[in-house]
Amino acid sequence: MKQKLIRLDKFITDRKLAASRTAAQNYIEEGRVTVGGVTITKAASMVPQDASVKIDAPEREWVSRGAYKLLKAIESFAIKADGRRCVDIGASTGGFTEVLLANGAAKVYAVDVGYGQLAWKLRGDPRVAVLERTNARNLTLEMIDGEKADIVVSDASFISITLLLPKMEELLKEDGLMAVLVKPQFEAGRERVGKGVITDPALHREILGEVADFIEKDTGLSLEAADYSPIRGPEGNIEFLFLLRHKGVENAAKRPDLDKIVEEAHKNTCAHPR
Repeated sequence: MKQKLIRLDKFITDRKLAASRTAAQNYIEEGRVTVGGVTITKAASMVPQDASVKIDAPEREWVSRGAYKLLKAIESFAIKADGRRCVDIGASTGGFTEVLLANGAAKVYAVDVGYGQLAWKLRGDPRVAVLERTNARNLTLEMIDGEKADIVVSDASFISITLLLPKMEELLKEDGLMAVLVKPQFEAGRERVGKGVITDPALHREILGEVADFIEKDTGLSLEAADYSPIRGPEGNIEFLFLLRHKGVENAAKRPDLDKIVEEAHKNTCAHPR
């Protein structure tokens, strides 16, 4: 079957890579846009829907700095969101939701126990289903239109990721993937956290190992890859990214070198994306 093509300016606008179609056309005409590594200067040029399009443009303003966490996961784990149905656990203002849409997601279910936090531009997007005042542990398949998700992401706070994983696993397609934030300050008991900020690399290693053990022993998931978030939490806590899949979907993967990731995180993270 011949692949469907789309105008380059529409491709850029549909994926929210530019604020408007006019902005997209300006970027193209200025020679800022490459398709598969080749500079294209005509807005009407036709490109495949899965084209690799990059824009050398001023840094975009995301609805929250949390967007940089998922951007790192997408790059590090080579996540493809084009045409995928996604669930965003702990959506808050919508940083993860916005990144998924910008990467071609067909639908995002933005789930949060709070109310009124999701940015208005996302709230009004027909590709976004807003599930506010919703405890993720109470999600049902019917609440996401009766079909399991291709991608489940989470940037949840004030709760251990181990409490959310069973439900996330339940909602994930057999060939789907999860990208989740592991926040050690919410995994450790109060006696280990102290004033709420964990600065000890040894404690980070210990906690990540505990979460990895839980995944291996108490879920049907496999820890395929891990990395660190490029930005720290509001109080300065280092956070980590885990890529998970159902066991048996891929070849059995060796556990990522969590000790090395902790070491790199302590050397390279900062409080802000720039």
